[in-house]
Amino acid sequence: MIPTSESMATIPNQEPFIQPLHPAFFSQYVNRMDMLRLDSIHPVVSGNKWYKLQYYLQDAKAKRADTIITFGGAYSNHLVATAAAAKQFGFKSIGIVRGMHSKDSHTQTLANCISFGMELQFVSREVYTQKSDIQYLQSLLAIYPNAYIVNEGGAGELGVKGSSAIAAYIPHHYTHICVSAGTGTTLAGIRRALPADVQLLGYVPMKGGVYIREVINDYLPLALQSTYALYDDWHLGGFGKHTDEQLTFMNDFYSQNHIPLDVVYTAKMMMGIEAQIKAGFFPADASILCIHTGGLQGNSSVQDKLIY
Repeated sequence: MIPTSESMATIPNQEPFIQPLHPAFFSQYVNRMDMLRLDSIHPVVSGNKWYKLQYYLQDAKAKRADTIITFGGAYSNHLVATAAAAKQFGFKSIGIVRGMHSKDSHTQTLANCISFGMELQFVSREVYTQKSDIQYLQSLLAIYPNAYIVNEGGAGELGVKGSSAIAAYIPHHYTHICVSAGTGTTLAGIRRALPADVQLLGYVPMKGGVYIREVINDYLPLALQSTYALYDDWHLGGFGKHTDEQLTFMNDFYSQNHIPLDVVYTAKMMMGIEAQIKAGFFPADASILCIHTGGLQGNSSVQDKLIY
C-alpha cells in the first residue's frame, strides 16, 4: 500500500509510544515487558529509518545537493524510506540495488521506491560490494556531481547521531533495553545516550553477525565499548532467511499484542528474547523494553502466510 500525500505531509507525523506486551508473553518469568513503537511514527519512513536519515538530509541540504544516492536490496526498508524522505524534502533520489534486474526484482518495495520518484540502478553483487569503496563512490559523483551519498542502511556518524535521539523515549525505570542490530548504527546511537548502567542487548539477524561489534565500537568511547551485548543465535539460517516456526510466532504475537513484527529483524529479536526469558536469562525483577525499529518491507515476501 502506497501512503497518500496527506499521510506523507510531515516526517515524523506521530510520536513513538510505549505499548505494554500481553502478560502471557512474560509474566511467569519477569516483572515487566513493553515495546517502544518507533514503527508508529510514519507509514514509510518509520522506526529507526527516520532517525538515521535526518542528519544526512540536513547535511545534503547544507551542501546544496540535489540528489540523494543510496544502496539496498530488493526488500530494503532503507531504500523506500530514503525515496520517500528525499521526495518530501525536495531531492531527487537514486537507489543502487543489489543484484541484476530479473523477475525477482519486481518487489512491492522497489515499486514503492519508483512511486516516490527514485531511479533504480541494478548492479551485480560483485559491484555492490564496492559500495564503501572510495573509487567507486567517486565514480558515482563524477556522473552525478550534485549528489549526496548516504551509506547503506543510513550507517555512519550522522546515522549514529540521529539514533541517539531514540534514547529520549526510553524511561529510566527499565533495566534492559533490547534492539535488533543490522549495521549496528541504531544500537551505537542508543548506547551513546543511555546511562551506562542500563543494559543494552542487540539481536543480530545475520549468521556470525557479532562481527558488527567492531563497527559499533568505532562510534563509542572506550568506556562504553563493553556496556552492551550482541546475540546472533536467532538468525534462523542467515540474513533474510525465515522458518515456518518464525511465521507462526509472528502470527501468534500479532494475535496477542496487535503489533506487526517484520520477518527480517524484529521477529527474530522477539524470538530470541522469548527464548532467553524462558531459559532464565533475565532476573525475575527485570523490566524489559523492546524497541520496534519499524520497516515491514521484508514481509511482502511472506505476506500470504501472515494474518496481518
